[in-house]
Amino acid sequence: MKYYIIAGEASGDLHASNLVRELKLIDHDASFQGWGGDLMKKEGVVLVRHIRDLAFMGFLEVLVHLLEIMGNLKFCKQDIRQFDPDVLILVDYPGFNLRIAKFASSRGLRVFYYISPQLWAWKASRVKIIREYVEHMFVILPFEQEFYQRHGVYADFPGHPLLDVIYPGMKLKDRGSFISENGLEDKPLIALLPGSRKMEITAMLRVMLEVIPSFPDHQFVVAAAPSIKEDFYRSLLGEARAGIVKGQTYDLLSNSAAALVTSGTATLETALMNVPQLVCYKGNPFSYEIARRIIKVDFISLVNLIAGQQVVKELIQNDCNSHTIVNELKRLLDPGQQKDIFEGYSRVRELLGGKGASGRAALKMIQYLSENAVNKKDN
Repeated sequence: MKYYIIAGEASGDLHASNLVRELKLIDHDASFQGWGGDLMKKEGVVLVRHIRDLAFMGFLEVLVHLLEIMGNLKFCKQDIRQFDPDVLILVDYPGFNLRIAKFASSRGLRVFYYISPQLWAWKASRVKIIREYVEHMFVILPFEQEFYQRHGVYADFPGHPLLDVIYPGMKLKDRGSFISENGLEDKPLIALLPGSRKMEITAMLRVMLEVIPSFPDHQFVVAAAPSIKEDFYRSLLGEARAGIVKGQTYDLLSNSAAALVTSGTATLETALMNVPQLVCYKGNPFSYEIARRIIKVDFISLVNLIAGQQVVKELIQNDCNSHTIVNELKRLLDPGQQKDIFEGYSRVRELLGGKGASGRAALKMIQYLSENAVNKKDN
């Protein structure tokens, strides 16, 4: 079968690559084309657009790049027509993918959505778009299945694919090798995960770096996004006493005493690695004020959302400043303050299900593809 897959961010590239690998194990004649990153390319997806050119964060930023986004939409539709896939698999990235879903459905293409947009947070009205134009939803957070059922959409919950990537016994570098290979100081490490998009990294890394002088006995290390060149990070670091590692985020986390993490999938990755963290987010003031008025959730981190309570501290916008981060990080490094965090992490892990989510999702997709197309409105 021919699969067209669209992922617009680093986390989508990771999960889509795992899904592609599992689909190939079942469908030996599978061919893949789409939008994504290096991980999808490594699994054999023919990329027509790379995620490094796609990610815009915030309302103002999207407005500024509107012409570019519209051009991407036009190109994507043309490419889908030319490839003529058996199924279109959309991975998160809602602003773009929901428009493509409508287009594909109007042409009679089968549309699967893997990794739900966070409609439960601020765009519940968009559920009707999914109900009308998406044949099957595959969600990765336990509460999302109930959310969709409440809105008349059946959704499969195969589990969270991060449990296929992060699991007990996974191969990781020991502390000595990691420090030596990356030229780091032999001090306790603090991981910095400032996001995967340039705008996001610029906003977050600068405030994270401001706390370094308050921790002379620690080595701060930035986990660089795979799609961003190291020179970009170097330009932001300046004279800051921080290391940079690329393609070694899990090795970094496994050897870190704590982490400063921008909200997103990285907060969940850090939790599954059992590393105490502070969640930090600071965006464009205009975009933030709009978001604050329409977002309908109590937390921004996946860890807290899944747990249904505060497990990790969130420092958002004005609270995300060097003074507050320093105070909270000192508290976080106190072993006596970490018990509740680790207990919360354990609860989150249980809620996400066991290993094998990517395989279960792939198997379900193949099963549905072997059946006749269903009436989407009857889901």
